[in-house]
Amino acid sequence: MTQSERNIHPSFDQFVSRHNKEWLLQQRSKVVWLTGLSGSGKTTIAKGVERVLFEMGHITMILDGDNVRAGINNNLGFSPDDRKENIRRIAETARLFLDSGIVTICSFVSPMEEMRQAAASIIGKNDFIEVYINTPLAECERRDVKGLYAKARKGEIKDFTGINAPFEVPAHPALEIMTKGQTVEDSVRQLLEYVVPLIQHDGVR
Repeated sequence: MTQSERNIHPSFDQFVSRHNKEWLLQQRSKVVWLTGLSGSGKTTIAKGVERVLFEMGHITMILDGDNVRAGINNNLGFSPDDRKENIRRIAETARLFLDSGIVTICSFVSPMEEMRQAAASIIGKNDFIEVYINTPLAECERRDVKGLYAKARKGEIKDFTGINAPFEVPAHPALEIMTKGQTVEDSVRQLLEYVVPLIQHDGVR
């Protein structure tokens, strides 16, 4: 333990409890972790789910790859070590929202099983809902609204998942959504059917 670490004294036990915050918000907080290739539909599904949950009266937060990398992780690249640190910071941030009673939807490629397991360990396995957005690479390339796959194919982007960097399919996701052949609304409905029962509050303090 370093000297600086010895000077850190967390006081989480002195804060208002997560249980009381959940009672106030009348919801159970969870972290819904969407993983899949770039262009698979993670962010689109996350936005759709958030809107429905909001209309149902739930308080939510979306953590998305582009937004996080433009802010708290703007000093990180896409090397293996930077990707691990990117996910670590996201998981720590998600845990703060979790402890605040907020339903947090994370939308990140998070390509390696090791990364996702590390995130689950930080957040807590009982609160970590891993959702695999399963979209074939060819379909992701067809969508390619940002032109990233085309650049990766030309060698203009290094370490791009699915082209010159691997993606490890989740071994045991809580839910797998196969987007090919179904509408965004279908995918949103499928995720909602799984998540809503988990975040419903019994009203007891």
